[in-house]
Amino acid sequence: MRTAEIKRKTNETDIALTLNLDGTGKSEINSGNGFMDHMLTLFARHGRFDLEVLCKGDTNVDFHHSAEDIGICLGMAFKEALGDMKGITRYGDIILPMDETLILCAADLLNGVVKDENLILCATDISGRSYLGLDLPLPSPRVGDFDTELVEEFLIAFTNNARITLHIKELAGKNTHHIIEGTFKALGRTLAKAVSINPEYKNEIPSTKGVL
Repeated sequence: MRTAEIKRKTNETDIALTLNLDGTGKSEINSGNGFMDHMLTLFARHGRFDLEVLCKGDTNVDFHHSAEDIGICLGMAFKEALGDMKGITRYGDIILPMDETLILCAADLLNGVVKDENLILCATDISGRSYLGLDLPLPSPRVGDFDTELVEEFLIAFTNNARITLHIKELAGKNTHHIIEGTFKALGRTLAKAVSINPEYKNEIPSTKGVL
């Protein structure tokens, strides 16, 4: 089982996080913010990752430090759980329809989510190199008590610490809640494919360099 447990305490947050990449999508999330709890629950369910997050943060200030530090811890957990990365698919592909929603992913090219009127493209490379390309216009500055600019802060922290390349692009969208929800679902499914083990080369590193 590819698992990791991260505990990280600063003057701003105290976080305990556990991750199982080979789970069933079970989650127990207490981030200190209801909207973020909902997004991380969706992420875990659609990625079929078992995820537990307990964050005690300085929410009397705002949720900025908590969102960023949860991203740091989740990225650290992904990096640790992947180990030497032997046999991973590295890229993902899937086409998944659900009512008005359509998840579109093509190997090494794009992954996507249509959530109601939205279309989100999400592509990842577990490359050992950190990069975030984000084009995600959000119409509203807040959803409930969540500052929507924190989506970017979370993703920056995650990609830097997971050491992956991640591109997310919104092609269409009007409802901020739906856009962010589609993004977290797309991220979960993209990563699920990328970290899956390909039995044809389960003992190989998927890179000509021999290391990721």
